[in-house]
Amino acid sequence: MTEPKRGWFQKLTAGLSRSSKQMGEQITSVFVAKAPLDQAKLDELEEMLIEADLGPSSAARITARFSAEKFGKDVDEADIKAALAAAIGDELSLRQGTFDPLSGPKPYIVLFIGVNGSGKTTTLGKIAADLTGRGAKVLVVAGDTFRAAAVEQLKVWAERAGADFMSRPINSDAAGLAFDAVERAKAQNYDVVLIDTAGRLQNKQGLMDELLKVIRVVKKLDPDAPHETLLVLDATVGRNALAQENIFGNQIGVSGIVMTKLDGTARGGVLVPVAQASDSPIKLVGVGEGVDDLQPFDARAFARSLVGLEQGV
Repeated sequence: MTEPKRGWFQKLTAGLSRSSKQMGEQITSVFVAKAPLDQAKLDELEEMLIEADLGPSSAARITARFSAEKFGKDVDEADIKAALAAAIGDELSLRQGTFDPLSGPKPYIVLFIGVNGSGKTTTLGKIAADLTGRGAKVLVVAGDTFRAAAVEQLKVWAERAGADFMSRPINSDAAGLAFDAVERAKAQNYDVVLIDTAGRLQNKQGLMDELLKVIRVVKKLDPDAPHETLLVLDATVGRNALAQENIFGNQIGVSGIVMTKLDGTARGGVLVPVAQASDSPIKLVGVGEGVDDLQPFDARAFARSLVGLEQGV
């Protein structure tokens, strides 16, 4: 997933339509006519950005930038949207990462972590489909051994993608499965191994211990593995995504973030504080159920879509 596919920017804009509609309505209410930007409007703008889940710190920085550039000048909705997109793009540009498992060592081992319901299994399936579509030999591993439904869902995705599949009976040791999968991948010359994991935060320390054990046993076969640990976050949970990033990032270590379900929320701006708070870059974003609806994160394109602007305008 190194290049956005054709039509992706249109999908991104459509997927973020709830967020851009809400933001557009709020901008209109603040800037009802072309008028000088005064302190009262700046205060309203900052509050609007916070309500859009961009977070207090990012909202304050963006508002300060507006003040420096536009204070006392006549501004209208179009001016604000363009300046807002530029400011958000600047906030995110340094938090943009690349996910390209076919450019690394083989087998390239990717661990997917995140809470149940975040879209983790679906994200793994979409990535498998993309990779096999590019000719890669892929092994999908059902490491969430506590949920039969997750195993069955992943098996369907693997079959649909044309990837090989490994699982164990329910309640089996996930680390043992991961070890066997990597051993098989090395012996049979797989390009990529995609390992799903459990996400039961009800027993947080138990989950973290299990994930750390998976990582330890995989490193016995390849000291550099996993080559990617992707944290999958659900945008519809809003600022709760920040708490999840904190839990997994601090205890497990994350190489990249995938933000899913951006089409299901009016507060897609939550990606901004998550990106700012994390030590890991945003690598992929999802705006729909289709395989092509998971794509590389593009900070500038995201910012323009978030405020309802066309790409490249």
